[in-house]
Amino acid sequence: EIPLRLVGSEMCIRDSRFSGLRIVLLVLLAVLAFLLLMPTRVQPVAWNPAPAPSLSQGPFAENQKLKAVQPVGARDIDGPEALLLEHEQLLSGLHDGRVIQSSLDGSALKVLVNTGGRPLGLARHPDGRLIIADAIKGLLALDSQGQLQTLSTEAKGLKFGFTDDVAVDAAGRYAYFSDATSRWGYGHDGEAVIEHGADGRLLRYDFQSGTTEVLLDRLEFANGIALGPDEAYVLVNETGAYRISRYWLKGDKAGSHDLFIDNLPGLPDNLSFNGAGRFWVALYAPRNPLLDATAPYPFVRKMLVRAMTVLPKPVEKRGFVLGLDTQGRVIANLQDGSSGNYSPITTVREYGDALYLGSLTARHMARLSLKEALAP
Repeated sequence: EIPLRLVGSEMCIRDSRFSGLRIVLLVLLAVLAFLLLMPTRVQPVAWNPAPAPSLSQGPFAENQKLKAVQPVGARDIDGPEALLLEHEQLLSGLHDGRVIQSSLDGSALKVLVNTGGRPLGLARHPDGRLIIADAIKGLLALDSQGQLQTLSTEAKGLKFGFTDDVAVDAAGRYAYFSDATSRWGYGHDGEAVIEHGADGRLLRYDFQSGTTEVLLDRLEFANGIALGPDEAYVLVNETGAYRISRYWLKGDKAGSHDLFIDNLPGLPDNLSFNGAGRFWVALYAPRNPLLDATAPYPFVRKMLVRAMTVLPKPVEKRGFVLGLDTQGRVIANLQDGSSGNYSPITTVREYGDALYLGSLTARHMARLSLKEALAP
């Protein structure tokens, strides 16, 4: 005869196990329902990226060349993304809307203006005005009296969603700038890149007529802008497609476009030209194998978007900069994946004997000697 106490204990154990299993199943069902059904504006488009280049060998092999970077300019500033160097001064746009001017050693700091938005790109017009690509406010101009003017906020009746970077030609006739995405505003770059909706544009503002022209549309998160040698072409980074596109401004190819470099190992952010044969590209982060693998499957990517509302974005924290010649060939590969690295690097400019780096989220700017950057 089995004691009643023992039978009761076994029943309690079975009930406890059943209850635990039921809780686990309910949690799993809730998670599944969240991933499948939570409303989202993101409507991913299927695409097939080429296999990512190796980071273990070849032209993009991992290294720690950026480990030697040193802080420069103002300290404890939030997100010095925009970066312009002139007369031994650093100009940058910050997360709180300020455009600042800082001495290289950080001993002097001056606030030039607060745009009330998010200044991401800076260029100097020959007449002295500072031209600002502001993600929220559009294309702006700051004169020597500190007066801020809105130049452009739309093209062909479509408002800018995410004004990103700007370059001004030597004659001061045109500003070339990017609208990263017309569907998504600042702070939603992740959603725009995952969606892959080809709603970015390369634009040209005419200072004489005050009109804005669309040079290229259907770009995958149009980002950094740089004019090439003799201003024969303008380059635009397509962050969401891992490539740099080129629009020809002069010669037999004027009005046409092609690829300057394709299948980059990371997400290209801002872009600059040193005026003497070198382009510098800031890579926000290396490519993510999961995002590449799910690129052909919009349904799966939509679940990833939902997951990223509660989980960290799958972005590797790595400093990454490439140097390119005028043929789009890699001439410098600078990285640092060590703990405490300066990243994400979103802007890089050559000035004098150094490279100067800016970041969307870091608390200071940085520099690396050009000799180290170009060393084999």
